Amino acid sequence: MINSKLPNVGITIFTQMSQLAAQTGAINLSQGFPDFDGPQSLRDAVGRHIASGHNQYSPMTGLPALRQQITAKIARSYGVNVDADHEVTVTPGATQAIFCAIQAVIHSGDEVIVFDPAYDSYEPSVELAGGRCVHVQLGLEDFSIDFDKLGAALSPRTRMIILNTPHNPSGALISRAELDQLASLIRDRDIYVISDEVYEHLVYDGVPHVSVLAHEELYQRAFVVSSFGKTYHVTGWKTGYVVAPPALTAELRKVHQYVSFCGVTPLQYALADYMAEHPEHVEELPGFYQAKRDLFCDLLAPSRFSFTRVTGTYFQLVDYSQIRPDLNDVEMAMWMTREHGVASIPVSVFYQNPPEGQRLVRLCFAKREETLREAAAKLCVI
Repeated sequence: MINSKLPNVGITIFTQMSQLAAQTGAINLSQGFPDFDGPQSLRDAVGRHIASGHNQYSPMTGLPALRQQITAKIARSYGVNVDADHEVTVTPGATQAIFCAIQAVIHSGDEVIVFDPAYDSYEPSVELAGGRCVHVQLGLEDFSIDFDKLGAALSPRTRMIILNTPHNPSGALISRAELDQLASLIRDRDIYVISDEVYEHLVYDGVPHVSVLAHEELYQRAFVVSSFGKTYHVTGWKTGYVVAPPALTAELRKVHQYVSFCGVTPLQYALADYMAEHPEHVEELPGFYQAKRDLFCDLLAPSRFSFTRVTGTYFQLVDYSQIRPDLNDVEMAMWMTREHGVASIPVSVFYQNPPEGQRLVRLCFAKREETLREAAAKLCVI
């Protein structure tokens, strides 16, 4: 008999909806990946480095040239200088970076605060470390942090708080004032922070991304995680990184070296080359995805869905209360896929206890224009 360490975990909703989309021939706006390729020169660089013999282990901490490019990008984006050797670690994906950070500092009986709706990898990682998640619900309208609820959730066992900005699934952004308030709240407590910032360059309407990297007080206790897959349209490369102060980085690397040891070598070479040659890519990314958001939202305007345009990520929440209020969001997502040919993600799966009566599904707009037009046409007749 197997005594499962994750008895409540099954196949994720993301896999289920993608499988259903494939089975039914529906347009897949569920799982968060582009239906277009990353830059041609970036993809060409991978082949070049494979042919050049860059096919063996990279350093455990990540290719030096790539770590240097990460620090250069951070300096340009946030005006902060971090040490490439002692504060930056390249990992096979942001999810693994988060896992390693949790394993590095969470002990049996520790509590970790997560904000619902929360990405689904956080809680299993905490449970595998012997910890327990304490769920604090974000505001129902704007998905902002309720600091009264957060303060009430803190206990002597609280060892970590996990932030996610820009936020998946809502697209909400954390402000500098909110980071200041968080810093004040935990200033005299032994609490670490993970800041999941994988969508850091997908921010719109001129609103800046406020990174924990640029918050001197919080950064001293933080692991800040990002993703090359999201930034360069190559989610299948599963390459990310984590930035943390030297003492925290040393602990994270102790775990990382026994989980995967290192990332994929030719991908790291290719990313280092592309970042050096095209630093403008991250500056152009907000405009690139805002155009897709605006096109998709304009196309959905005649529909019976209601929504507010997101300020970050490549996900748009839509409320279907005026269409099928009799269906919960899981039922709605299945019905939309089977009957109307568009796959989405029900937002309730991101909650421990979903709000009563919430009727939201998440749609991914990281798609080609023709995909968005076809999907919107189907959604407008529901």
